[in-house]
Amino acid sequence: MSATIDEQPTLADLLRSALDQGAIENLPELIDAHAAQDIAQALGELPRHHWHSLFQRLDPARAADVYAHLPTEHQTLLLEHLGHDEAIRLIGELSYDDAAAVLDELRDEHAEAILSALPEGDQQVLNTLLAYPEESAGRIMTPEFVTVQPEWTVAEALDHLREHSEIAETVNTVFAVSPEGQLLGWMRLKDLLLSRPRSIVQAALRTDIVSIEAHEDQEEAARRISHYDLDVLPVVDEHGVILGIITVDDVLDIIRDETTEDFHRMAAVSDLPLSMRDASMKLLYRKRIGWLVILVVVNILSGATIAFFEASIEAVVALVFFLPMVIATGGNAGAQASTLMVRALATGDIQNRDWFRLGMKEILVSVTLGLSMAAAIWLTGNWLGNLEVANAIAIAMFLVVVFGSLFGMTLPFLLTRLHLDPATASAPLITSVVDVVGILIYFGVATTILQLT
Repeated sequence: MSATIDEQPTLADLLRSALDQGAIENLPELIDAHAAQDIAQALGELPRHHWHSLFQRLDPARAADVYAHLPTEHQTLLLEHLGHDEAIRLIGELSYDDAAAVLDELRDEHAEAILSALPEGDQQVLNTLLAYPEESAGRIMTPEFVTVQPEWTVAEALDHLREHSEIAETVNTVFAVSPEGQLLGWMRLKDLLLSRPRSIVQAALRTDIVSIEAHEDQEEAARRISHYDLDVLPVVDEHGVILGIITVDDVLDIIRDETTEDFHRMAAVSDLPLSMRDASMKLLYRKRIGWLVILVVVNILSGATIAFFEASIEAVVALVFFLPMVIATGGNAGAQASTLMVRALATGDIQNRDWFRLGMKEILVSVTLGLSMAAAIWLTGNWLGNLEVANAIAIAMFLVVVFGSLFGMTLPFLLTRLHLDPATASAPLITSVVDVVGILIYFGVATTILQLT
């Protein structure tokens, strides 16, 4: 006998049911019982006509909290369907960095209309953030932070933090600055709380400051926060004046987005601005067709190369049998090397200056791999063909594997040196190039050893 267990309704089911049946009196209790992140996730599973209804029933602060955790594409869609006054209220409740990110995704005229309706102080801050280059640290920092003076007593510093805590995104890490705003040091809030009230802040201050300039890349901000195990990274100008802070939750979003982008590029897919659930068939087609056409052109060269060696194939038909094995193995070896290098470059595990040392290591590894694969295919070739054919395909296998491995290792470094994303060295691109060169090597070796002229 088997028992059937009824599935518990999800949060999305409960919200949909309440909105469909008009049971709006249940919504406040339901919403208050769940985290903003869960509500944002559930919202993505609801029909879009429910989004506006739900947000109308959230208080402004709660609405902003939920909105900040929506995917970018959902934020844009929702804001475009809200009334002008509702949109302004919602943007006004967001933190400055979240508001800047939302405005950056809107149509210019829509963003300008909302921005111009905000208080003058908010306009100035948001215009300053939006003026920084895209994907720079300044673009994602928040100017909502509190600093202390090193000559203050601990009691004075704590009073200052209490008085200004509402305008600060976090006070877990406390920064000390000069009267001109230059960053002098930092301390944990715990250290401040445990210090004697009359002691001077300077006594507990740490001067091993890790910061980032506003124009540096967001990925560098993420790397520093990860490397130094920071909760908060201060953003400074060229003179060391603190401009804002980047918190760890901000860089987690960056890491997720960059990882997704790298996966897409390594699969030869153009950047996808929407989630798979929301992407249309037309968009998916457009983002995939470009690289497929490029790779087809490259593979035409493979066919032309094979046709060039038609006489050799007619003389020794067995060469055709071993060709796919040799070429595929070379492509796989190149894809392996490329994937390892792209990931190591992305995580900061290696730098461009490591190219020569890693190149020497890859030569030894590729030679060992080539010899192993050559031995395996030599045995097969000797069994199915003859000794001369076995020797030819074994040497070709060795050379193709070595070339594929070295090419796969070198291309990401070359792209990085050219200030391009190393993830562009995708597995399909690597294997297509190795196919063309591998065919030349294969038939070149076979023609020479078997004297097929």
